Amino acid sequence: MTTKRRKWPWILGGVVLLIVVAAVAVPFIYIHFIQADPKPALTFENIDANAGTTTMVAGATTDPPTTAAASAAASDSIDGTWNVATGSQAGYRVKEVLFGQSTDAVGRTSAVTGSLAISGTTVTDGSFTVDLTKVTSDESKRDDQFQGRIMNTSQFPNATFKLTKPIDLGSLPANKTELPYTATGELTLHGVTKQVDVAITARRNGANIEVSGTIPVVFADYQINNPSTAGVTTQDNGVVEFLLVFSK
Repeated sequence: MTTKRRKWPWILGGVVLLIVVAAVAVPFIYIHFIQADPKPALTFENIDANAGTTTMVAGATTDPPTTAAASAAASDSIDGTWNVATGSQAGYRVKEVLFGQSTDAVGRTSAVTGSLAISGTTVTDGSFTVDLTKVTSDESKRDDQFQGRIMNTSQFPNATFKLTKPIDLGSLPANKTELPYTATGELTLHGVTKQVDVAITARRNGANIEVSGTIPVVFADYQINNPSTAGVTTQDNGVVEFLLVFSK
């Protein structure tokens, strides 16, 4: 009887140890060997990789121009109105910790609309709108949380950015030359509007103007519920990612 009593602490300790190991090992195996890698940040490479496709979205026009047409277009005036076209994407990226294992939660959509107004080489007006009801990730449970308690898309279906200060583009660059700018404007999320300064990168690509950037977002600033759930914690902030293709 005494021997059996002495074994119980060892058995109980072994069970606790197995539970702890499983709690660490299972998320590690899932994140690193089962779950797909998070999508990389949106860059112009996303557009180049899909060059020649004919998938259409709202505001899209025609197929990408030929090399000769692209060269000619790149030397034309950019004065006028430009609309969001094929290849545009937007979404979110949030650092997520699953039982001690860190990964990025990424949601995306191509349901983006918007326009730019350019006078000479100055962007005088511009905005884009993202349909949040179309944002999806690689996890349906995460999407349900995003659409429901986090972003409440039934009440706040769109996210918008509207330029409030002109952007001087300077002299026209060569085709596919990337240049940095700052876009000052109003970001509206979850029904809350904040003034933000956004670091963007822009380039001409044939007949198109392309813009990429990220906007840091502190959830509390926009009255957004922290995405954390049982077993999954997130930081109190994330970023809005966007890659916009404008066609004249």
